[in-house]
Amino acid sequence: MNKPRTFAIVGGGLAGFTAYATLRHGGLEPDEIAVFGTDSDPAAAWRRRAASIRQRRMRSESDGHCYPTSFPGLAVREAMRRRTPAPLVQTIFDWYNPTVDDFLEHVAALRERSGWDASFVHARVNRVRSVEGGFDLAGHGVFRHVLLAPGHPGLALPPELAEDGRIVHAYEPHDYADHVAVVGAGMAAATEWVNALAAGSSVVSVRRREPERRPLNVPREVFTRRGLAAFHARTPAERGALLRSWLGPSYPPGRNWDEPIEQAAGAGRFRVAAEVDGAEQIVCATGFLRGYQHDPLLARLVAENGLETVDGWIVLAPDSTVPALTDADRTLAVAGVPGQLAFPAADTLAGAKYAGRRFLNRVRRWRTR
Repeated sequence: MNKPRTFAIVGGGLAGFTAYATLRHGGLEPDEIAVFGTDSDPAAAWRRRAASIRQRRMRSESDGHCYPTSFPGLAVREAMRRRTPAPLVQTIFDWYNPTVDDFLEHVAALRERSGWDASFVHARVNRVRSVEGGFDLAGHGVFRHVLLAPGHPGLALPPELAEDGRIVHAYEPHDYADHVAVVGAGMAAATEWVNALAAGSSVVSVRRREPERRPLNVPREVFTRRGLAAFHARTPAERGALLRSWLGPSYPPGRNWDEPIEQAAGAGRFRVAAEVDGAEQIVCATGFLRGYQHDPLLARLVAENGLETVDGWIVLAPDSTVPALTDADRTLAVAGVPGQLAFPAADTLAGAKYAGRRFLNRVRRWRTR
């Protein structure tokens, strides 16, 4: 008879995978953990999106990997391969951005040695129900400690463009027409400006506001203990307002972006506009739908348990747990993009580590009671 599992991760993407690697590093065995997902490749969804926008390097700098500890990361492997300390020096200052190919090789290697496939259960969990002894995962078993990592709930499209036959989302496979309008002003949009220009297109950047230029999608200070403590000291409503201001469009500074855009603008091939005009193709670099209400699993969880929410986020404790459903004997935690009220950069790999480590801490305390 198979040994009953106590721990579950709902979500087989990179957030769930990084949390899984953290639990394994903390001493849990593969036969103790069930991972529920629809694709056993944890990088499958991310790989498709990165390929669609022709992404070549990670934005998340030195912590852009799935190892449970921040150091050593991918910089060590590259330094050894290239026989140069340059990547290590860069990582000290958070200047190191691994390539997408190196990142995907790292995911494949970690998947093989972590036991991921032994823990993976090919199933979609549509409901998490509070029961005696833990949580019933829609007939897939009862687990005492559960981490929800459902990922992004879907691609966002401007309603006024949804029926336009010229439209394609940046995160879907596409080529470029001669005259392209790119809607959006964040990282995906900036990538698409450069991609379309490199393909020989003329580009109109359609944006509602000017993007900020920063290396990460939230201010760097919220990655520090002091900055995060200040964030947690605010009310849920104040945290939600801060998140809304931080999650506006942004992309990194640097000549890799600026030079091709400046050259194209000088040649009349790049301009900024407030509306889509006579473009042959509209590329929507508008990211993902935001809010628990777009995810059926989370929406049902909120409705059935009357959970507190703010502006589309479930209110979480600083350790990423759902307060109303977590106590000394059981845990319900949230990782990935729905966990941003606990960690503003929850949708990054560093954010997945944050949730995974705190989930592991709760497991350890429960085991030593």
